[in-house]
Amino acid sequence: MIDLDKLIIGFDKGLRTLYAPAQTARAVPGDALMDAVLDETGRRTSAALMRVNHTGEVCAQALYHGQALTAREPSARDALERAAREETEHLAWTERRIAELGGAKSVLNPLFYAGSFALGAMSGLLGDKWNLGFLAETERQVVKHLDGHLERLPSDDKKSRAIVAQMRDDEARHATSAINHGGAELLEPVKVAMKASSKVMTGTAYWL
Repeated sequence: MIDLDKLIIGFDKGLRTLYAPAQTARAVPGDALMDAVLDETGRRTSAALMRVNHTGEVCAQALYHGQALTAREPSARDALERAAREETEHLAWTERRIAELGGAKSVLNPLFYAGSFALGAMSGLLGDKWNLGFLAETERQVVKHLDGHLERLPSDDKKSRAIVAQMRDDEARHATSAINHGGAELLEPVKVAMKASSKVMTGTAYWL
């Protein structure tokens, strides 16, 4: 049975993720770099891609919050909560970069958060090995997604590229940590479904 206090805390975390400015303990990657003067097409592309990345981090927060809520073992819960804290930094970095580029965050973030939270909570109910396996596969797919963004970002936009590169390294470490904590390999149909849902999110957030 889910603890009501934990549910209330989870709801509070959701509100903070969506509406409170995110904080970072680490310096923003690329902060010391000179900001390039991008043409309108380059600026729009960078802003749209960083909006997608910000929405991805909102979804990651929701997944981790849902998974931690239903995780059974303290070690699994700790691993999820550590990852969530680091993802908060990613939220701060992408949020700041979107503002610098004159862009806007996705208006659909509350919807994406709710869906991801429910998905995370359901994966936790399946047991910790599948919960952590879901985390590992999510992070692997995010790494590939960020690699694609590094190919699409304007070469002159070194600030955005530095942020995405650090995020990619962090996500890869989260995947390794999840496996080391006992995460199981997911079935191929589940991986395909995850890729399909991710494609919907990224395609929508690029424009909205």
